[in-house]
Amino acid sequence: MNRETAPTDWKGTVMQKRIAGRYAAERRFKLFGLGAVLLSGAFLAFLLFVMVGNGARGFTYTHVAVPIDFKSTPLTVDTSRLGDADADQVIANAGLADIVAFAADEALGDGGAELISENAWKEVRSEIKADPELLNGKTVFELPASSAVDIMAKDGARGELGARVDALERDGKLGTGIHWPFFKNADATDPAVAGIWGALKGSVLTIFIAFLIAFPTGVLAALYLEEYAPKNRWTDLIEVSINNLAAVPSIIFGLLALAVFINWFGICQASALVGGLTLALMTMPVIVIASRNAIKSVPPSIRDAALGVGASPVQVVFHHVLPLALPGILTGTIIGMARALGETAPLLLIGMRAFIGDVPGGICSPATVLPMQIFLWSDEVDRGFVEKTSAAIIVLLIVLLSMNAFAIYLRNKFEKRW
Repeated sequence: MNRETAPTDWKGTVMQKRIAGRYAAERRFKLFGLGAVLLSGAFLAFLLFVMVGNGARGFTYTHVAVPIDFKSTPLTVDTSRLGDADADQVIANAGLADIVAFAADEALGDGGAELISENAWKEVRSEIKADPELLNGKTVFELPASSAVDIMAKDGARGELGARVDALERDGKLGTGIHWPFFKNADATDPAVAGIWGALKGSVLTIFIAFLIAFPTGVLAALYLEEYAPKNRWTDLIEVSINNLAAVPSIIFGLLALAVFINWFGICQASALVGGLTLALMTMPVIVIASRNAIKSVPPSIRDAALGVGASPVQVVFHHVLPLALPGILTGTIIGMARALGETAPLLLIGMRAFIGDVPGGICSPATVLPMQIFLWSDEVDRGFVEKTSAAIIVLLIVLLSMNAFAIYLRNKFEKRW
């Protein structure tokens, strides 16, 4: 009896060990997966903590109260010209910068002009243009502090300059607030007046041009390859080429744009137009691949039913297949555009790395983009640009996360399950 049951017991024990081993392996796999998720979340939290910690201060600024009496130090300008296109130059030529510097020395003591930004007079100019009546009396202007004073006020005052900052705070002449010029100005050599609006507008124009070119071209190419193109050697070659183009390093598209769009066609260099064309070339293969996958996901029964009720092949494609595939197409397109928004390498080669001190007025005006602006600020020596760089990164992350969230919304809202 023992001889007959021993093999059975041995086999049962082996099977139990194997099952226990499989369960243990499954538990280890779950733990590894959980650990990977937690590690990724920790890195993301660390990134956000560092960016928000450094960048939050970039959205604020230190301002100094400086009274200016235009009766005692008049600004000789024709107020009727303050609405003209050359009003900025007219006010600058009248010596407003000297008047502001004199008022700062008078209100803040010797060297007071060094406590305010070198471009603080431009803030006074903007207020005078908005209200010319300021030239008829005395007004206290809240002027941006110099970069050194701003850092001292935020990090803690030290040394001789720190003593002056403490004195200004005790006298109520120093304060902090939201740095609205950061959202309204273009790039500048002075961090106190530098802003991201020029780069943000350049990014919007560039991505808009890229979308107008890449989206219809990519979708129509995908429709042709999936619905009309014959299956032969040439079609296979085109499909392989598209897949390879999607994996080409982005800087190659910059070299292509430099050779074709700028050197051959003479399109305006360092503009949103040539930047949009470059990013359209880079994004188009991604849109074609995403669109083809979305079109493939539409069941053949939809096509057969439409043909069965008398629809033409063109009506089948544009009235039935394309609307059902559109959520997947839009999702792939938005993700591709978000990737293009974060690119810098191809734009370096077409001249969008230059210092652009004005907000672009059109698609052919000199422009830069947010990633390039971040790169330029990160290379600056002035410590005031450190927090500006982090603040610009936060803005870029918000834009990218918004685009990805919009793609997820479109997918969940219009996706159909078969």
